[in-house]
Amino acid sequence: MAKGTNKRAARGRGAARGRSPEPVTASVDGGLAELVPDRDRPRGWTLLLDGKPQSHVDLDDPAYLDFEYQRRFGHLADLVAPPGRPLHAVHLGGGAFTLARYIAATRPRSTQQIVEIDAPLVQFVRSALPLDPGDRIRVRGADARAGLAKVPDGWADLIVADVFSGARTPAHLTSVEFLAEVRRALRPDGWYAANLADGPPLAHLKAQIATARAVFAEVCLIADPALLRGRRFGNAVLLAADRDLPLADLTRRAAGDPHPARVEHGRALADFTGGAAPVTDATAAPSPGPAARRLHLSGADRRPARADRQPAGPPLGSVVKGGALLPTPGTAARRVVASPKYAQYEGDAPPCDRPHRTPPATAGRCPCSRPGAPFDDRP
Repeated sequence: MAKGTNKRAARGRGAARGRSPEPVTASVDGGLAELVPDRDRPRGWTLLLDGKPQSHVDLDDPAYLDFEYQRRFGHLADLVAPPGRPLHAVHLGGGAFTLARYIAATRPRSTQQIVEIDAPLVQFVRSALPLDPGDRIRVRGADARAGLAKVPDGWADLIVADVFSGARTPAHLTSVEFLAEVRRALRPDGWYAANLADGPPLAHLKAQIATARAVFAEVCLIADPALLRGRRFGNAVLLAADRDLPLADLTRRAAGDPHPARVEHGRALADFTGGAAPVTDATAAPSPGPAARRLHLSGADRRPARADRQPAGPPLGSVVKGGALLPTPGTAARRVVASPKYAQYEGDAPPCDRPHRTPPATAGRCPCSRPGAPFDDRP
């Protein structure tokens, strides 16, 4: 059991006895890990680290993907090979093992490796949300790059990087040398996907695109249009390969999501990078952390909302950031910090032209979206 684990209600035992399951917590290397039950799904859980949402998993329906960046990874897992064909997949960064569970459910007999450096987190998740022994998922406690070095040449159909140390992607996972190691471990027709977080002026995102283009023949980016316009911090999914990418299918799937995204490729993507140079081990730096934003909630400081986009929702005082309820608005500006993996921001460009607000019981859900849709960084 992970150090300092609160073992109550793990695995949804409370639900089995007719009671609502309760959160379960543990102290791990990355901070305080917490599994919060999903009120809408009997065996659904959200993993938080230090109060910030990291991933969501439904043990009854592993094919359900709640967070938007996970849905985009799911599209890639669906398209990397013909439907139903088992995959060899490597996941750099574990979280709640959401994508590995998804692939096991949608592509039975797949063989997967998860590399996660936070051993207490792995133990906590495996204890509270156990993997199916028949799913052929191996979890290795190691640094992502060191674990990748142990993958045989040409073994993987899909390598997914979703690695954050605190709020930032480690520098040694951002370089040409790292991507060369990824390419070595991929089959000739394999895909590499990465969850990238950045904000204005998007220097890190542009450099990562340039780095991927220096190693792989084909690169595309799936991202929220507002992020691409540099209007706020958020998440983008980068895809790289040495074969043609199914851009039409990717575009259709990304546009059809609850929070639509754009797929950039070719000349448009090259122009977007603005001449950014590829990153090497010698020049690598961690990705930028999510900057604190000031939220003006009083009087003339408040931006007027558009009446035609005002949804029915919780009261204005119920402002949630990273799972924590802020005090009822007063006269002073308040600072809020976004989640690094699943960007949640007040201010710049929320979908309803006002700060998102949601009651504590449904933290991580956006009242502006359809019922049950995840809170996401929409334009």
